[in-house]
Amino acid sequence: MPAARRLSLKKPFSHWPRLEGAVVTDGAIGRLSHVISTQTTAPSVHRGRARAGAVGPRYRGDAWPAVTAGAGANGGGARAGPGGRLCVAGMRSRQRAFAAVMRLCVKCLRVGRRRRFRLAWRAQQLWRYGHLCLRSLLYNSFTNSDVLLDSLFEPIYWLVDHVTRWFGVVFVALVIVLTSSIVAIVYICLLPLILQTYPPGWVCWHLAYGHWNLLMILFHYSMAITTPPGNPPQAKSNTVAVSICRKCISPKPARTHHCSICNRCVLKMDHHCPWLNNCVGHYNHRYFFSFCLFMTMGCIYCGISSWDMFREAYAAIERMKMLEKERLQVAANQTYYQTPPPAFSFRQRAFHKSIVYLWVLCSSVALALGALTLWHAALITRGETSIERHINKKERQRLQKKGRVFRNPYSYGAWDNWKVFLGVETRRHWLTRVLLPSTHLPHGTGLSWDRPPCVTEPRTPLLAI
Repeated sequence: MPAARRLSLKKPFSHWPRLEGAVVTDGAIGRLSHVISTQTTAPSVHRGRARAGAVGPRYRGDAWPAVTAGAGANGGGARAGPGGRLCVAGMRSRQRAFAAVMRLCVKCLRVGRRRRFRLAWRAQQLWRYGHLCLRSLLYNSFTNSDVLLDSLFEPIYWLVDHVTRWFGVVFVALVIVLTSSIVAIVYICLLPLILQTYPPGWVCWHLAYGHWNLLMILFHYSMAITTPPGNPPQAKSNTVAVSICRKCISPKPARTHHCSICNRCVLKMDHHCPWLNNCVGHYNHRYFFSFCLFMTMGCIYCGISSWDMFREAYAAIERMKMLEKERLQVAANQTYYQTPPPAFSFRQRAFHKSIVYLWVLCSSVALALGALTLWHAALITRGETSIERHINKKERQRLQKKGRVFRNPYSYGAWDNWKVFLGVETRRHWLTRVLLPSTHLPHGTGLSWDRPPCVTEPRTPLLAI
């Protein structure tokens, strides 16, 4: 190569030009790394530039280190010495290392930017989803205030359902304990006084009525707990259904509703009773109402019978409190052996407190349970359940706006509704099925509602213009 000259790099990195105050971007870093990687070999000197320090047109001044050329002995192209070759090799290795470091920095910057973009994208998607849900609640043509309130109170409903489901056994145990305590107080405290002070006629009345009422309470409560309310068949059948349950995804006959606590559909569902730990439906509705009725009657009976004893026991307890204060004042000025004995014994104290406990508990239960019994009696008179009352009320308002009158298709009149509910078909049934314990089944299967045989008057039409 007679006209070529080898270049030897003389200046180190410290003599390279510096960019003061320049802003380095990702594009600039990428171009710089590309230039460094492609210029690891010394540029060739164009022919005709033989003077020392001449470089190609790309590199001006201090843009590239100065080079020197050594002349050959034969006048041909000169070659660099061994020292120049080692310097070029070291320079190449440093440039490659610098390029690798710069590539790594660029990759880290790009990864960080991608992560920031991904988090921002996820936040934007969540915002759009929440905005869509809000619009679906507010701008749905089928949405009204009831649907909105149900959606807002759904967590509360879920909590109440689960608490009622798990505490149902506790409520049943509480009913048994309270009823047993009242029965024990009556047998231990009231009955001996009745036998000693009342005339024989009143004694027979109390014994007969008290035991009959207790028997009816125990029978109907046990039957209301153990009798299933009735459920529609899950398999395919010829049952006439009026709708499809949204939770069971199965046909739902008339007067059937889904119980969220039992997680199943119930025939002629009235409500879920936590004190029974069971749903009140087609097959145990009569047991539930009879239990409420006889329990109310028993509480009223105990409250009236123990009224005089309650006043005496309450006055005795007040005297005990006053004597206790006086005894403590006297004991403060006397020794232990001079302290007077208590005015009332432990047995007397327990007796008076038991009478007060019996009267307070029975009167409270009579008021609360009596109101519930009257409410269900009014529903039975109209031939509807607790759930159907709300449905019929809305339907009555809807038809009233159209100038029509709503008629309950399951109501046969007040008297016939009671006969259908209690299962009374003959006069003898008032004694055998109402006043005595009876396990007879209600009319129908709960899947269809035909006209009962005990109904004397024809059923009114559903709609009357």
